Amino acid sequence: MMEQKKIAFIGAGNMASSIIGGLIQTGYDKANIIASDPSDENRAKITASFAIKTETDNAAAIAWADVVVLAVKPQIMAAVCEDIAARSAQLEQKLWVSIAAGVSIERFHGLLGSVPVVRTMPNTPALLGQGATGLFASEQVSSSDKTFAGELMSAVGVTTWVEQEAQINAVTAASGSGPAYFFLFMEAMQQAALELGLNEQQARALVQQTALGSAQMVINNPDLDLATLRANVTSKGGTTAEAIRTFMEQDLSTTVKQAMTAAADRGAEMEKLF
Repeated sequence: MMEQKKIAFIGAGNMASSIIGGLIQTGYDKANIIASDPSDENRAKITASFAIKTETDNAAAIAWADVVVLAVKPQIMAAVCEDIAARSAQLEQKLWVSIAAGVSIERFHGLLGSVPVVRTMPNTPALLGQGATGLFASEQVSSSDKTFAGELMSAVGVTTWVEQEAQINAVTAASGSGPAYFFLFMEAMQQAALELGLNEQQARALVQQTALGSAQMVINNPDLDLATLRANVTSKGGTTAEAIRTFMEQDLSTTVKQAMTAAADRGAEMEKLF
């Protein structure tokens, strides 16, 4: 069980709720968790779900906590942090964990001072405890706090640390935005299945189970690369081979690379906006 520190969540939306739920499921004491949010609805929902303390005043929640998880939208992060800096003390003695896309360490230091910050990039499957999160720590973060941040995000899935902050944009391109790529591909598969004669229920059931089973095969065979797994189900001259040939002719790999590069570039652009 991870170290029991007092954690304040600033923002009590879906992602904060998923992390809180994951922590409690792993045995974290709910008495050590507080969530601050101006929304009556969000506070009521999170209280009903987890029976944790809630606050409307960010400064009060932060004063109580050892760790602050910034779970607000990047568009309002500056305003939230400016208010925190104006009304809170001893900020550098707390660990700060951000789950907001596009807000750099440099920006946080400009808003809050030289606080220890771990920047994270989770994805939406974290809502189901199946997330993939990339993390980067500022130089002010101690080894013990780095361990704590990793365990915190592990409550909602797998984690990986990157060595350079710019690599967070690659994480965004691979896993942060990644679920939408799979949804798009599944959507296209379902539509094609409909046009080939299946009904909507059949098409949906077959496509979603195939996606789930394929992902599980990857997980269950860590020593096999993806190309080998693909080759293992592609008989020469068969139906799968014909489908793969068509994908190759349409240059699927280049399309995917271009899309992911565009996502990473947009992540870098966002850091200049917020």
